[in-house]
Amino acid sequence: MANGAATLEAAHAATDSRRAAIRAAGTGFSLVRMFAVMRKELRSYFAFPLVYVLSGIFLVLAGYYAYTDLVYFVTIAFARDIMQNYWQLLFADIRLCLLLTLPFITMRLFAEERKLGTVELLYTYPLRDGEVLGGKFLASVAIFFMMLALTVLYPVFLYSIHRFPLFPLFAGYLGLFLLGCAFIACGLFISSLCESQVMAGVGTITMLLFFWIINWNEAVFQNSWMSVMRAFSLFDQFGGFAKGVIDLDHVTYFVFFIVFFLFLTLRSMEARKWTGRR
Repeated sequence: MANGAATLEAAHAATDSRRAAIRAAGTGFSLVRMFAVMRKELRSYFAFPLVYVLSGIFLVLAGYYAYTDLVYFVTIAFARDIMQNYWQLLFADIRLCLLLTLPFITMRLFAEERKLGTVELLYTYPLRDGEVLGGKFLASVAIFFMMLALTVLYPVFLYSIHRFPLFPLFAGYLGLFLLGCAFIACGLFISSLCESQVMAGVGTITMLLFFWIINWNEAVFQNSWMSVMRAFSLFDQFGGFAKGVIDLDHVTYFVFFIVFFLFLTLRSMEARKWTGRR
């Protein structure tokens, strides 16, 4: 009990010191400080082999699907609109690659800092919680964007052989980007709750799978309930983008999903002030 009280008092003292430093700086939310956190996170990512291994796995899987999906349409589904249906199938496969890799990018963001004991040091810096959260989120998005941008080589190669409309391709990549950012926001929240990186990664995959299979209950629930569940399904919302359609409702859903989980992460960070959790 005495140790717990001392820890709580130390956390409060560190928080008060940090707030005093921020007041002394005389500024509110600072983009400069947020981007400083982002740079620190990016250096941490590239200092260890995990990001290289995960990026390699993602690109190998995406390349495998890009090749096998093209062979499928050329040899079996030749009568169909190859390019339109090819993108739809490929984007659906790449979302699975994101589901398998992005949770392992986000699992370290808070869980690793707790394991190493550096989270207390981070909270003593003159940084607002929103700046820490924004920096960590943007660093993960930058890693994800780098991984996704490398897959553009596949359509560039195809376009050099056969010209095709570019808008469905743009819509699909926009959908993948929003879907990946939603995965990252969810993973950031789960990592803020966990002490273990493994638990954070597994927990994120479990949560994302829930939003995938939430509408697989046609035999159990009535149509009215199914329409509600489809509205919450991440992967149903992505379907329109894969077909080359940009629907404002789907864009709004992803933006809301991202903001909602970032909001939950911010509340989780603030909870340490009254729970004594690191």
